[in-house]
Amino acid sequence: MKWVTRQRIQVNRAATCWLIQRFLDPKAKFLFVPAENVASVQAGTGATGFDAPGATYPHEDAQGLCSFAALVHERLAHDPVLVEMARIVQTADITGQWDEHPAARGLQLISRGFPFVTKDDHETVQRAAFVYDALYASIKQYAP
Repeated sequence: MKWVTRQRIQVNRAATCWLIQRFLDPKAKFLFVPAENVASVQAGTGATGFDAPGATYPHEDAQGLCSFAALVHERLAHDPVLVEMARIVQTADITGQWDEHPAARGLQLISRGFPFVTKDDHETVQRAAFVYDALYASIKQYAP
């Protein structure tokens, strides 16, 4: 299946790509386009858009959820580790309420650096997966 989002992925978009590949669509193909083109690419290709205006999963939905959190709550709410990750990504990308989830500040800082150390968004998806795999494993191991 094809998925489309804005270019220069960082916090939510990188996390959402990881979520899609690990839990929803292991053979996912990602298209990275300018923000203003996401809705038209979605309509023209049948791709599922995320984290952009007019996307199926917008940057912030009617409930105030980023695309990562929306997908977790809609499709993967049975996994408490992903629910906790959704809180972290939501805080890092949308709310910025660091006292609510201090780990989110670190995730935001790391994720904002992704475009500076990769040649393109496809490489970011591959390399950022390590960060999200490690976060998932850590929460699974140490969360009450």
